[in-house]
Amino acid sequence: MNLLNKKVLVLGLGITGVSTIKALNKLGARIVVSDSKTEDELQSVLGKVKEIPMELYLGGCDFGLDDIDLVIKSPGIPPKSLLVQKLECENIEVITDIELAYRISPSKNLIAITGTNGKTTSSVLTGEIFRNAGLNSHVVGNIGTGILDKILNAEADDVFIIEVSSFQLEHTFNFKPKVALITNITPDHLDWHGSYEKYIEAKYKVCTNQDAEDYLVLNYDDQKLRTLKNKVSSRIIWFSVNEKLEKGIYIDHDYIVINDGVDFIKLLKTDEIKILGKHNLENALGCIGISLAMNINKDIIRKTLRTFKGVEHRIEFVATKRGISFYNDSKGTNPDASIKAIEAVNAPIILIAGGYDKGVEFDHFVKEFKGKVKALIVLGETRDKLKDAAFKNNFNSIYEVNSIKEAVDLSYKLGEKNDNVLLSPACASWDMYKNFEERGMDFKNHVLTLLE
Repeated sequence: MNLLNKKVLVLGLGITGVSTIKALNKLGARIVVSDSKTEDELQSVLGKVKEIPMELYLGGCDFGLDDIDLVIKSPGIPPKSLLVQKLECENIEVITDIELAYRISPSKNLIAITGTNGKTTSSVLTGEIFRNAGLNSHVVGNIGTGILDKILNAEADDVFIIEVSSFQLEHTFNFKPKVALITNITPDHLDWHGSYEKYIEAKYKVCTNQDAEDYLVLNYDDQKLRTLKNKVSSRIIWFSVNEKLEKGIYIDHDYIVINDGVDFIKLLKTDEIKILGKHNLENALGCIGISLAMNINKDIIRKTLRTFKGVEHRIEFVATKRGISFYNDSKGTNPDASIKAIEAVNAPIILIAGGYDKGVEFDHFVKEFKGKVKALIVLGETRDKLKDAAFKNNFNSIYEVNSIKEAVDLSYKLGEKNDNVLLSPACASWDMYKNFEERGMDFKNHVLTLLE
């Protein structure tokens, strides 16, 4: 894709915006940047690109669209944005960073991982397997490293493991990964997409352009994903933690089994995997599927699964005091993710939940407490919705707080020996924090203060 002297508008100055600006500068584009925040609010970000010539329109400043050739938008800007709609009406192409990365990439070894839950753990674990296999691999995308930071300097044999969100996929058109994994599909980001159907449609764009040379790794236990069987051109690798498959990766008598239709291989026992929970077993099977598609040696897959300890903010053990253990699952940003955390952690649980309202309901979430949760501490924008769902489902041990610090202090006061305090909000963090990482660090800091 030739962008020399093309005028390219970058919408949003987050992680992807900064990496996009750096890439466009190397490609010789004329750069225009717009962000609703003011220059003062963006000082630290602007410092990262201060040497790059660009037109800046900050704090809602208006600007003309007449000679804009292409727009790269931040994934967080929704399709219903008035500016995005206006651009599309003007027939100006609007794409995200992963679409641009695909168009300019010298490497075709692109692995895309998406799904409602499990994306980050699967991306990091796949990266570990590939590194142990000696591949020059990069874990990028929604995980926090802009793909465009790496793609311009890549060699043809480099491998990119890309965590892709529905936000990023929404504005892709040619994006075609060599291997794609969809971990699962449950309701999420309905406020952004407008409907569950639109959300699913965005997720499926990860495999829309794949052909018979490509691989699609799918969770057989997810009924929605089974419907893709006759709708895609790629070669499907199925995995399941619930059923023995005629062909695929599954569990048989506590062993992870690979059955390619000819050979039947017991890879390792399920209890050799260190990361907690059935959902992490699903993640591991998905990563095995990716690794098989890329012809990774099975001994390397086995060794990595035995040593991988998980990812920060995903059912992360923090500390124990007075026999009360604290777990940080700040990445539990929707009810389904938090249900999986509740399943993974031993009872009795004191659950801290609540945050930004993404438009989902919590009845199913509360029903999954199933005697494991002894107390619910709610905070944030969704506290009333969580309370209502709890009362409606006959769960009455509910406490309200205004901060993570108050939640930690109260959980310690309520806790008894062998209790587990679990921060798994079932909501995004944006009502109180910039991101789930900041929320998780705040939780951990207050827990560690208890030890002092």
